Amino acid sequence: MDPLTLGAPALDPARAVVPQLAHILREAIIRNRLPPGTRLTETEIGKAMGVSRQPVREAFIKLSEEGFLDIRPQRGTFVRPICLDRLLDARFLREALEADVVRLCAECRPPGLGAELRRQIAGQRALGAGSSAEFLPLDNLFHRSLAEAVGRGQAWDMAAGLNRQMDRIRHLSVTHFPVGTLVDQHEAIAEAVEVGDAATAETLMRAHLRLVLEELPAIREAVPHAFEGSPG
Repeated sequence: MDPLTLGAPALDPARAVVPQLAHILREAIIRNRLPPGTRLTETEIGKAMGVSRQPVREAFIKLSEEGFLDIRPQRGTFVRPICLDRLLDARFLREALEADVVRLCAECRPPGLGAELRRQIAGQRALGAGSSAEFLPLDNLFHRSLAEAVGRGQAWDMAAGLNRQMDRIRHLSVTHFPVGTLVDQHEAIAEAVEVGDAATAETLMRAHLRLVLEELPAIREAVPHAFEGSPG
């Protein structure tokens, strides 16, 4: 396997190898460089990254526990399709967290938050039509900034870990995640926070996070092989 397929930088010899390998493979799966169903081997990945099979095996096990890989004894290791049950659970937990976060932001109106959100939204609009891949880090920054403003940065990190299956969906389809709509929603949320309208801010945030449910049927129809499980 070509390391470019993984989008892989050289491993840092000063850092533990297994977490680096897990991160590289996870990002390649999220960004659809390794599509669902792709068969991976310890030998191939080890050769591509210049390491032995043992750390690759350990990275495979970690990613299997996270729901990214399916290790089948005597058959091989495969990139797992997006699990709809995990996806819906992650979205539910994230909505619960972020609804509280945005309400707190509107009630407390942390100094400087409004200006920071306006700056971020200007950067988001500068993408134009953009792509989901370019927009995703800006989107994550927006939501993380809200959480950090009220001292919930660690809670956001925990939710982000569960949220990676949602990130896979964003990389699957640009068409079904129009950047302009998402930026408009960010702007409305930021305005409600800035004027201290907690109820509106919470309502807008919930609608924003439920967008994935509205778009999910169309995405599943376009790439049915990328999913497993029931939509609930």
